[in-house]
Amino acid sequence: MKTIEIIGYKRANLGKSEAKKLRSEANVPCVLYGGDKQVHFYAPMILFRELIYTQDAHFVNLNIEGEEFKAIIQDVQFHPVSEIILHADFLQLFESKKIKMDVPVKLVGQSPAVIEGGVLIHKRRKLTVLSLPKNMPSHIDVDISKLVFHHSVKVQDVDAGDYEILDTKIASIAVVEIPRALKAAEAEEAAEAAEAAAEGEEATEETAE
Repeated sequence: MKTIEIIGYKRANLGKSEAKKLRSEANVPCVLYGGDKQVHFYAPMILFRELIYTQDAHFVNLNIEGEEFKAIIQDVQFHPVSEIILHADFLQLFESKKIKMDVPVKLVGQSPAVIEGGVLIHKRRKLTVLSLPKNMPSHIDVDISKLVFHHSVKVQDVDAGDYEILDTKIASIAVVEIPRALKAAEAEEAAEAAEAAAEGEEATEETAE
């Protein structure tokens, strides 16, 4: 998994007014936990762009005034209107300790149902993974090349490898829906088939008489 470096600076004051001042200066108040002690710091907001607005999960190398920590981002709070990052929580990593991460899902292959005109619905865009840091994937590829109408790709269909997926096994990851036009055509075909079958039965009865 790719590692992104974030340079931070320790916070001397943890009050709300100080946090507001940091945000006004395009910084993000942060906390690192999971180790011997919590570390409160702030980091430039621009450094979070590659970490948050991405299709892959990442490890983070936190450099806080020269002291380095390996971590993952655990939680991010956004302003409800402006979408500015209000706060970020990081979890310190240890090679011998398993961690949980929400890992993005990437659909690969081409579904036969989509080729026939179906609409692909990506229902689960992330899966919760438990593993040692060395085995944590940056994303999970899910093959949809055998996905047909009236079926779905479920969590249980994913080859987990050296990590454990914690989501419910029967949860759907992707399905293909039949569009209205195709449903109408299928209904019309079914009606015509039923009508033809009925006419055939009538003809058989008349012949028998």
